Amino acid sequence: MTRKKNLPVVLLFCLFMLVSCNSFANNISVTNISLTGQNVTNHYNMIKFDIQWDNSWRTSSAPNNWDAAWVFVKYRKGTGAWQHAWLNNAGHLNPAGSTIAAGLLDPALPFEQTSNPGMGVFIYRDADGTGTFSKTGVQLRWNYGANGLNDNDIVDIRVFAIEQVYVPQGSFYAGSGGTEISAFYKYPTSANPFQITSEDAITVGTSTDNLYYDFSTHGGDQLGPIPAVFPKGYNAFYCMKYEICQKGYVDFLNNLTAIQASYRYYIYGTSFRYGITLYNGLYSTTNPYIACNYLNWADKAAYFDWSGLRPITELEFEKACRGTLPPVPNEYAWGTSEITTGQYTLSNRGAINENISTNFSTTVGNATYILTTPYNGNINGPLRAGIFAGNSSNTGRVTAGATYYGIMEMSGNLLEQIITVGNPGGRLFTGKHGNGVLSTYGSADVINWPGTNSYGAGFHGGFWYLDASYMRVSERSGAAGTDTGRYDSDGGRGGRTAP
Repeated sequence: MTRKKNLPVVLLFCLFMLVSCNSFANNISVTNISLTGQNVTNHYNMIKFDIQWDNSWRTSSAPNNWDAAWVFVKYRKGTGAWQHAWLNNAGHLNPAGSTIAAGLLDPALPFEQTSNPGMGVFIYRDADGTGTFSKTGVQLRWNYGANGLNDNDIVDIRVFAIEQVYVPQGSFYAGSGGTEISAFYKYPTSANPFQITSEDAITVGTSTDNLYYDFSTHGGDQLGPIPAVFPKGYNAFYCMKYEICQKGYVDFLNNLTAIQASYRYYIYGTSFRYGITLYNGLYSTTNPYIACNYLNWADKAAYFDWSGLRPITELEFEKACRGTLPPVPNEYAWGTSEITTGQYTLSNRGAINENISTNFSTTVGNATYILTTPYNGNINGPLRAGIFAGNSSNTGRVTAGATYYGIMEMSGNLLEQIITVGNPGGRLFTGKHGNGVLSTYGSADVINWPGTNSYGAGFHGGFWYLDASYMRVSERSGAAGTDTGRYDSDGGRGGRTAP
């Protein structure tokens, strides 16, 4: 197999510069992409590249996790549409100090190169450490024959990388015992959080020790059970470290067909820091590092499907925030109920090093919400993904606004849609992953995902001009709310079941 030309790599997440925090990675890059080592007997080729990101970590003490890159590949033959490359489950070449773990279409089933291929790989440290993760000569085995290509076909390839955080297997609590609307609790006492100790089915109802939550308009139907196949957060999974940024979404649009992209694009101007435009068939943005708003459920589901990821559930959302720690009543993602109230101003607006210049708190949680970024204020929109961790005054998890596992902006910035337990559409979700393929009109087509009407998806996390109470980890006032509109408040992130 020959390669027509060395196209520039397209990164599916933002490029950042962290200034002082040693716990959160960004500034990811994939370079020097090539095809090598063609095997015409078994019809595979190796995709070779270098990868690097700043401030990576792995720790064997609490929280016992690491950060990783989800790396996947798209190819096209001639001037055809971009297709998802099917990778092998083994035979990849990882440089010393790194681990490569294949992410199969269905991790619960054995590998099969056409029916259950590798949709991508996770690349991460193989031992404890912090700092820049930089590896040269990574090689992934691409089974191009399984993709229906011939040995002498000429192709272009593109390699994508999205930063992820590993959330280990283990028990955790749903609900904080606080005053959040429709928060989970162990019946009959709303002050008692419900502990999840396995992936077994969960009974919902008004019998002693059941999971339950109080009624609210969009909190859910208070029914169950939550099936055993519904991902509850006990088993290990990966979660995107940051919300989808505008550069990542632009790269997604530019790798779809024109028809598909037209259905996934918000066309009604640029406002509230949304900067994506279309000119001469190419999408671009003036705010590449800012979290991407104006994404409805269909947009996010398509993004996840296309990249081989999946949505996360609202139980996984709570696990990703709280971890294994005992709940703190009314806590935010950083583990306390205290939050800064001063209005932010920015330096280097819109740049890769956009930062908080005034009113960054060095003692309590920082977040993007109505008091720090008021509607029609001096910022008037979401901030750069990962902005708090990179502030020169940051002192750790709390002031970085980070979750127990090091995931950013799960309280505030943009509203995120997750899979709800609060209606039958959500409870049908089985955790299937995207297959890299969208419908003719750019929609996700994965079985038992909520459809374009968003029934089965709900909202968590608050956003840049909403009251702080909506940012609490266990707040469920919108957990089963459906909405198909595109708003300046809505972004999102996905994840994946761990291999």
